[in-house]
Amino acid sequence: MKDRPWLKTALSPFSRVYGWVTDLRNQLYDRGSFSSRKASQIVVSIGNITVGGTGKTPVTEYLANLLSARNPIAILSRGYGRKTKGFLLADDNSTAETIGDEPLQFYNKFKNKPVTVVVSEDRAVGAARLAEIRPEARIILLDDAFQHRAIRRDINILLSDFNRPFYKDLPFPAGRLRENRNGAKRADAVIVTKCPHEPDALIRKQITEQINKYTSENVPVFFSKTDYAEPLTYAGSPVKLKNVKIAAGIADPRPFIRYVDTHFHVLDQMLFPDHYNYKATDVEELIKYLKNGTFVLTTEKDMVKLKPLVAQSGHIDRFAYIPVTVHFGSDTDRFNAWFGLRIEALQNTAAR
Repeated sequence: MKDRPWLKTALSPFSRVYGWVTDLRNQLYDRGSFSSRKASQIVVSIGNITVGGTGKTPVTEYLANLLSARNPIAILSRGYGRKTKGFLLADDNSTAETIGDEPLQFYNKFKNKPVTVVVSEDRAVGAARLAEIRPEARIILLDDAFQHRAIRRDINILLSDFNRPFYKDLPFPAGRLRENRNGAKRADAVIVTKCPHEPDALIRKQITEQINKYTSENVPVFFSKTDYAEPLTYAGSPVKLKNVKIAAGIADPRPFIRYVDTHFHVLDQMLFPDHYNYKATDVEELIKYLKNGTFVLTTEKDMVKLKPLVAQSGHIDRFAYIPVTVHFGSDTDRFNAWFGLRIEALQNTAAR
């Protein structure tokens, strides 16, 4: 839309209508006309107002690592893109087709920790089933659930991309917002993700002031950046890369491409839609004309879907991926303290 302002202007009336509809929906939840069920567990939601690409997966993993060090927990996701329905518990037989790519990534990463991964379109139903089969998991992380108001949450964390802040955007179709900016009032904290560097005091102040125009009073704002780890082969071994061919099927591949472009020699790239379901023919296309010493380099999210197909092709030694994590920089202690105190207070309340 940025390059076509005339189109944004033409679509603005439709955005206003879309915004009114989402406002009405939120008002009906606020007034109790639409029911919102309270789960027996502590519920932490991680989500956004902007469509896709704000870094929900690394933040969810960050919180899972924090919490699982002291508590058995669960990650409850919708399982976007899966070919199944209803409540499913992730296990060693799960695939991206059965539970979705992001839940599969969670399961692979946390299966040796006290973290249960489940998917359910209805999060309230999913939480109730979790209470039955994993009663010890007293904390649930809701992945991408800011607009899923059928389940109440105890902590609502809103993410905003540093490069595409929600306060500069419009609702669909003129912009990328899922609802009006005032939806940020439901947030207990806002994390600005994908900062290109540690923001200085002036930038932090300016961004915080813009965000606080739409949040409730005294809602904290934290700043984070994406950290890219050393590449791993699809077999899980560290690997030194030089020449690479990029393959990515994520909402916003630009930061990944920029990082790869500055660290390796990119010979080619193939981009796919977000949550793309890869086929054997895609693997054939990726390895076509691949020279010796050149790797197909992907994101971790793409790896969980491509790995079975790559293994079948017999070319697993030619594929690598880059794990990503979120880092809060100078905000690490402040965020961990804020989050820890909120969880502790909720646990104390639940114990009474």
